[in-house]
Amino acid sequence: MGPRGSGKTTWLRATFPDAHVIDLLAEETYQRLLTSPGLFADELRAVPSGKLVIIDEVQRLPNLLNEVHRFIEEKHLRFVLCGSSARKLKRAGVNLLAGRAMHRSMHPFVPEELGTKFDIEDALRHGLLPIVWDSTAKEETLGAYAMLYLKEEIQAEALVRNLPGFARFLPAAAIIHGQTVNVSNLARESGVARTTVAGYLDILEETLLCFRLPGYEAKLRVRERKLPKWYWCDPGIVRAMKPATGSIAPEERGALFEGLVAQLIRAYKDYRGICDEMYYWASSERRGTEVDFLLIQGAESVAVEAKTGSTFTEAWCKGLRAVAQLKGLRRQIIVYPRGPVLRTEDGIEVVPFQHFAELLASNAL
Repeated sequence: MGPRGSGKTTWLRATFPDAHVIDLLAEETYQRLLTSPGLFADELRAVPSGKLVIIDEVQRLPNLLNEVHRFIEEKHLRFVLCGSSARKLKRAGVNLLAGRAMHRSMHPFVPEELGTKFDIEDALRHGLLPIVWDSTAKEETLGAYAMLYLKEEIQAEALVRNLPGFARFLPAAAIIHGQTVNVSNLARESGVARTTVAGYLDILEETLLCFRLPGYEAKLRVRERKLPKWYWCDPGIVRAMKPATGSIAPEERGALFEGLVAQLIRAYKDYRGICDEMYYWASSERRGTEVDFLLIQGAESVAVEAKTGSTFTEAWCKGLRAVAQLKGLRRQIIVYPRGPVLRTEDGIEVVPFQHFAELLASNAL
C-alpha cells in the first residue's frame, strides 16, 4: 500500500518482470471484471501453478479477494496486491485473506534512495513523490496530481457525496499540516458539517495521503495535550492542496520541515523497524513546551525535535529538557536543515537533516 505516485507499480514490474499482471487502473480491465467477475477466476485458472500474480489497485474491486483466497488454497498461486486506498478494503465483509497476507508500505522517496541528487530545499518545495521528482515541470505535475486525486480517487470511487465541499476542505486540511486537529475549525473553514469533516479526515488517511500522530501520556506531573497532530505524507502535496507555488514562504517553512522529518521517521518505521510506535508530547499548561516526536522501542524512547533555523540556540532545547526525566529516554536529538553536528553539555545532539536521515537508514538511533 502507498499513496498514488509513490512508485508501487514501477517497483513491482521491475522486481517481478515475469509476473502475471492484472491492472485494475486500466479502465477496460476494470469494467470487464466489474460486469463479469467470473472472468477473473477464468484468467487465474490459465496461470501456471506457483506463478506470481500482481493485482494493481486492488481496492477498486475488493470482492476479488475471495477468488485470491481460493486460488492460494487450491492452486498455490502467489499474489502481490497493490493499492493506494485502504477504505474499501476495511469494509465489513471484505475477505482479508485470513492472515495469509503480509502488509508492506511504500512511501515517497527518502534521501538514501536519491543519494547525491537529494536537495533539502527542493524536497520542501516540491516534495519527494517519485511521480513529481521525475518530472521536468514539478509544480505543474503537483497541480495535476491534486486534480487527479479528486477525479480518480474521490469522484470515481464515489467516496464523498459532496465533491465541492470536499474540494473546499482540502486547502483547510493542508493549512493544519503539523498542527493538532480541530474538527470544528475545519468545518467552519470548509462550510460543511462537523461530522462531514470527520469523515473527510478519515478519507485522507485511508487514501494514504495523511496520518495522525497521537499525543504521548508521559505523566511528568503536568497536564498533557492529547489531541492528535495532523501530517500530510509529502511537502509537495501540502503545497499543491493549498495551493501554493514558487519559493517557500517563511510561514510555511516550519511546518513543511517538521512534516518532512515526521514522514522520514514514519518511512523508516515501516522499512527498518526503527521504533514500535511514534508520538508527540506537549504540555497543555506551558505554551510552546513540546517535543515533536517520541519514538518508542520496547521500554526505551528517543526524543526528536525539528527546527528550521540555521544556527543553534539554547531555546531549541526547551521541549527536550522538559522530558529529560522520562523513564527509558536514552537519546535526545534536534534536527535542523543544514549545519554542523553539535552536542550540548547535557547530551542533546544537534544534527543536520542529512545526518539524521543516515542514522535512520542505518538503524543507528
